[in-house]
Amino acid sequence: QVQLVESGGGSVQAGGSLRLSCAASAYLYSSDCMGWFRRAPGKERQGVAAIGRDGGTSYADSVKGRFLISKDNAKNTLYLQMNSLKYEDSAMYYCATGKARSGAACLAVTSWGQGTQVTVSS
Repeated sequence: QVQLVESGGGSVQAGGSLRLSCAASAYLYSSDCMGWFRRAPGKERQGVAAIGRDGGTSYADSVKGRFLISKDNAKNTLYLQMNSLKYEDSAMYYCATGKARSGAACLAVTSWGQGTQVTVSS
């Protein structure tokens, strides 16, 4: 099982930016899907963005044009660049690996990170 460790969360004002990182203990190129999820208090977990083995990406409608998912296979690291942050982006963000990409999420998740908190003040 791949170990995933997120970093880069924090507090930022609305309109600001953050870059999340997810360091993996194994080779990313072997993952069919890697993605970012988030969960806000009182809400269900939501797929935010996902990237496939071929580099194809997909995003939730609420973050399209503002967030960018990428990966560096040489560094075994997944990233989420978050720009123009809004109050409603506040949540715990998790990275995950999965067996397939569907919409903005990975299916059949095989590994989860511990999460990193993002707080956006309005």
